[in-house]
Amino acid sequence: MSKTVFLFSGQGSQYKGMGNDIISISPNSKKIISLGSEIIGIDLNKVLLEYEDNELSSTLVSQPAIFTMSMLAFDIAKSKKIQFSAVAGHSLGEYAALTAAGVLSLEDGFRAIKYRSHAMENASKNSDGAMAAILGSDESTVKQICDEIDGYVIPVNFNSPAQTVIAGEAAAVEKAMEKFTQIKKKAVKLAVSSAFHSKLMQSAADEFKQKVKEISFKKASVEVYSNIYGDLMPEKIDYPEYLAKHIVSPVKFTDEMFNLEKNGYVNFIELGPNKVLSSLVKRTLKGVNSLNIENSKTLEKALSVLEMGE
Repeated sequence: MSKTVFLFSGQGSQYKGMGNDIISISPNSKKIISLGSEIIGIDLNKVLLEYEDNELSSTLVSQPAIFTMSMLAFDIAKSKKIQFSAVAGHSLGEYAALTAAGVLSLEDGFRAIKYRSHAMENASKNSDGAMAAILGSDESTVKQICDEIDGYVIPVNFNSPAQTVIAGEAAAVEKAMEKFTQIKKKAVKLAVSSAFHSKLMQSAADEFKQKVKEISFKKASVEVYSNIYGDLMPEKIDYPEYLAKHIVSPVKFTDEMFNLEKNGYVNFIELGPNKVLSSLVKRTLKGVNSLNIENSKTLEKALSVLEMGE
């Protein structure tokens, strides 16, 4: 049987009405949403069904909402007995990956998301940060231009060989975007509240680390691929230390995908809202199945492709 990895969506993949279909086909949706709503302190059912895009864009809403969607999709995948032997997530998605791997219980997964979203929201209020996606340029060129800018701006998300996200002080990000436009590379400002995965989030990392120490972490039941290492998560790891560092460290998603392919993975299935990660996989790897599950239609397609591949 072909090896399968589950991928979990990151912040920015949310959209209005994303829960419309998935809630009805997830066997444990009531339990998942009820538990999450109680821990987070917001009505996640209403969030997934009714919230407008501007309401969903808040870090305090988007992070728990996306995590919930990923857990609903994971619940469906399990109910359909889709076998998997690895997990990976993009930024926020790494928490869903750790939950799917059994490192975190569902309850502790929601708790960690609550601590993380609040810490990042607090840090965003105290920093003037921004992020932008650079399209069509290689990593070395992106790094070189960032180095030339007066002010703090660095590459933070290595999403595909032709897509890198930069982050830093708002003025420095604007200057970098101008430089990329001059060399005819597309630069798109991201609708985020600060410079995630950069040193501007250090206060969030410090706050989060203290809170997350009260959470219990268990041994993973499947392989976990890490944003920080771009490869397998080390067997012995201090998770509170790691997850705090994760908030201020670059996301090496491209390296993760290449290493998963090298290790024999053929089926890459994104669980959560939208198809951001499955699209990145298609742009990065050739000859693999890149699928997503977020509703009945995508579930049917995924099951059909997996059945043909057996």
